Amino acid sequence: MKHGKKYVDSSKLVDRTKLYESVDALELCCQTAKAKFDETVEAHIRLGVDSRHADQQVRGAVVLPNGTGKKVRVLVFAKGDKAEAAKEAGAEFVGAEDMMQKIQSENWMDFDVVIATPDMMGVVGRLGKILGPRGLMPNPKAGTVTMDVARAVNEAKAGKIEYRLDKTNIIHCPIGKASFGKEKLSENFETLLGAIVKAKPAAAKGQYLKSCVVATTMGPGIRISTAKYGV
Repeated sequence: MKHGKKYVDSSKLVDRTKLYESVDALELCCQTAKAKFDETVEAHIRLGVDSRHADQQVRGAVVLPNGTGKKVRVLVFAKGDKAEAAKEAGAEFVGAEDMMQKIQSENWMDFDVVIATPDMMGVVGRLGKILGPRGLMPNPKAGTVTMDVARAVNEAKAGKIEYRLDKTNIIHCPIGKASFGKEKLSENFETLLGAIVKAKPAAAKGQYLKSCVVATTMGPGIRISTAKYGV
């Protein structure tokens, strides 16, 4: 794969043989962000588990202290007073069967987070094939199936992100924008990693944190030392 001049220049700043401390790696991330837009910084964390086994799944959600830098559009499936509470909390879209039909018939996807009250999961379940592959299906573990919709909306707006293993046992998560600077990015990164460490399954054997790489949207990967986390 041929890379552009900016990527090649950025790559020269990174020592591929080195494991950086997180704050140094994130400072480098900010230096390698050379695109004309504010690049997202992502963490890619490989775990020593086998996602094929139910007792080794790692999934949850965490509110990043400095948010993600992205405006989050929230869709809430609720009725009655819960629907009103969702609107008051700032949800962009609130409804029930009408929203389900809009997604099914119009292929409408102008939202980033889906929240539902438990009684609406029968309706939302019909959207499984659409929402599931996009990682948008509400889930109790992530706090997106709840009676407290106002809190869920506020958390989503504040920078709550969901983390989960992919088929290769890697978690991919945004931790902010390059414009945040190393301190804010480091706070977000440590919060995410702390949550992942806490979520270590009892069935996981051997080294839990296998590797961690951070990178901006268009920049090179920078490897982070996970030794200090001791798992």
